Amino acid sequence: MPISLGTTVSSGRGASQGSPDLICLSHLRWDFVYQRPQHLLSRAARDRRVFFLEEPIFDAEVPRLDIIKRDGELYVVAPHLPQGSDDLSVNAMLRELTDDLLVEQRIKDYVLWYYTPMALAFTRHLQPLAVVYDCMDELSAFKGAPPAMREREAELFGLADLVFTGGQSLYEVKCRQHPNVHAFPSSVEVAHFAQARTIQTEPEDQQQIPHPRLGFFGVIDERMNLRLLSHLADLRPDWHLVMIGPVVKINPADLPQQKNIHYLGGKSYAELPGYLAGWDVAMLPFALNESTRFISPTKTPEYLAAGKPVISTSIRDVIRPYGELSLVRIADTAEQFVKAAEAAMAEDAKVRIRNADGFLSNLSWDRTWGQMGMKIDEAVAAKGSFNHKPQPAMSVSGVSRLAESIAVSGD
Repeated sequence: MPISLGTTVSSGRGASQGSPDLICLSHLRWDFVYQRPQHLLSRAARDRRVFFLEEPIFDAEVPRLDIIKRDGELYVVAPHLPQGSDDLSVNAMLRELTDDLLVEQRIKDYVLWYYTPMALAFTRHLQPLAVVYDCMDELSAFKGAPPAMREREAELFGLADLVFTGGQSLYEVKCRQHPNVHAFPSSVEVAHFAQARTIQTEPEDQQQIPHPRLGFFGVIDERMNLRLLSHLADLRPDWHLVMIGPVVKINPADLPQQKNIHYLGGKSYAELPGYLAGWDVAMLPFALNESTRFISPTKTPEYLAAGKPVISTSIRDVIRPYGELSLVRIADTAEQFVKAAEAAMAEDAKVRIRNADGFLSNLSWDRTWGQMGMKIDEAVAAKGSFNHKPQPAMSVSGVSRLAESIAVSGD
């Protein structure tokens, strides 16, 4: 099957001859929202080749792979398949395309990194040095999740050498299912979001929105408490709610339509500090349901790095540690949100920012990837199949129609 290169892919093992290649199997698209996978894998690509295999796009007459090189040794791999293909055919084509990728790119020594257990349908025949499962969400609880998700995850636990979780709550569940599980909650690029403290120029589409502004950025989907937003807008019509992000798996017509709620659409990662700079309060108005039971919102430390007061509904991994350390206010009703926002806007910002900065000082994606990389090195070495010199701890050096069946994680 044809493989189309957006740019030349290097031959050989990777950026460092001591690091095996990494093949990531994801239900997410690289360019949709910039979150955990992008932060981690862009760092992994500093010392090895990383092939990020996206969910298929159904637009081709014949199956093919398109490969585009990004920063470092990161290659985004997009399978293009014929429309109307059934599940059995899809997985057969993905299996052949994956085999072709290994041959064409001379991928010999590699680690498989799963974000979705559903990718087992076309990869279980592979022979990696090690298998990693980065469980960033409880995907089986999301709207439209495939019925086989739980079964596939159980199979993946049987194959995985190493399991990471995106939060403490998820760790407490998954550690009972696998002997080698490690919690790596959301980290943050502090310097990137701290730009919001000094930016003076407003983005054009936010300039005319009056203050006070309560803002949110992220995927707007079934995890959002739309009733809370609507009630909050009604209680304080003089406040303005700024909602940034794509609308996924819910009908846009179902979104609250009060004049003081502003949907600005998706924005790039680079643009986010500019929007945050103009908010008075940052919020996490999540619903409390099965799809949010184990989430660990990446935006929590990002809001704090921007120097903003934060209000969240009682998401467990926000309460622990942010709520317990008084870094985030917790509110589950519109009335509670109003009181929390009034208190936040009246507080001493210097004290809040100093406390937040102290907490964030040891929270970085560089540090997280360095620790994860060591765990991967240990897993490979334990199997004795690869002569690899471990990196230091602080090194910075699928699916069948998953676009339709699994929520896009945008915590």
